[in-house]
Amino acid sequence: MGVSLKDVALRAGVSVKTVSNVVNDYPHVRAGTRDRVQRAIDELGYRPNATARQLRTGRSGIIALAVPELGNPYFADLATAVIDAAAHHAHTVLLDHTAGLRANETLVSQGFRSHLIDGLILSPIHLEKEDLLHRPDRPPLVLLGEREYDAPFDHIAIDNVAAARLAVRHLLGLGRRRIAFVGARRDSRRQPAHLRLRGWREEILAAGRTPSEDLVIATDGYDRLDGAVAMTRLLDLPEPPDAVFAYNDLVALGALRVLAERGVKVPEQVAVVGFDDIEDGRYGAVTLTTIAPDKAAIARLAVDCLIARIEAGPDRTPPPPRRILPSHTLVVRESTAGRAAHRPRPATDSR
Repeated sequence: MGVSLKDVALRAGVSVKTVSNVVNDYPHVRAGTRDRVQRAIDELGYRPNATARQLRTGRSGIIALAVPELGNPYFADLATAVIDAAAHHAHTVLLDHTAGLRANETLVSQGFRSHLIDGLILSPIHLEKEDLLHRPDRPPLVLLGEREYDAPFDHIAIDNVAAARLAVRHLLGLGRRRIAFVGARRDSRRQPAHLRLRGWREEILAAGRTPSEDLVIATDGYDRLDGAVAMTRLLDLPEPPDAVFAYNDLVALGALRVLAERGVKVPEQVAVVGFDDIEDGRYGAVTLTTIAPDKAAIARLAVDCLIARIEAGPDRTPPPPRRILPSHTLVVRESTAGRAAHRPRPATDSR
């Protein structure tokens, strides 16, 4: 038989009402009493009855996180950070995988499983503005990722243009003159790849040079194979690049593999910068220089925004939607600095 509120109350020497106030995080409980109740909860292994709580409060204590690829290390890291951030608010996270398909993203955003969750954090790829404008008001929604939306929802996204400029500025500072961009897209111009390509162009122009459009390689996806195929094309050019800025770390890792197979020295002949700071980039034969988004801050801000809207409820005016830009850093490793790799560099403005 499970542990009840009464059991916790007896152990802590308080009333059942006091235990309920602690469990529901009501503020008007003395610190000493709260600590005593929490010790009793931990000792007895008490777990709130989710069904009873939902009937009482209208909330499940569950938020959902929907991402394009759970197998992508970046999204796996992000999911872990969201779970940790939600735990601070006593919420559980339900993970959903959209495969980056508009139909799936629309289904999730329109309230699929809304009876199970209090709110949704969504990282869309192909969702369009019109898909968002006609969704129900509940449950609350927070957007993640760098896809641009002019829609009335909180949106947490790093500044892709500034981050790309930081990466390219680093390569220019090494004296590289033919800097390729790998991971352009042929379709929507509101996706992050377009913004990173824009940053690539802006920084090269700011250095007084003309961007070499033959060094812009579009890819079908953003995985290691896409980077390998693109790097092969670049090396077969009459004048190959002396540096590569990749859309993400997976693409960069695929490029590094081809460079190794072709006997091209990194970074002496070709320097490589990725994006995302996934763990794999730290343990290759050549460690990867990368743009590192503050994933913990992204998760914390997304959860905080969502919880604020959940707690506002349908009868209170919610805060106005915000677009928040967490920080990013350039982490310099062997793929640009050789064996004498430097420490992370803070982001600077994009001039």
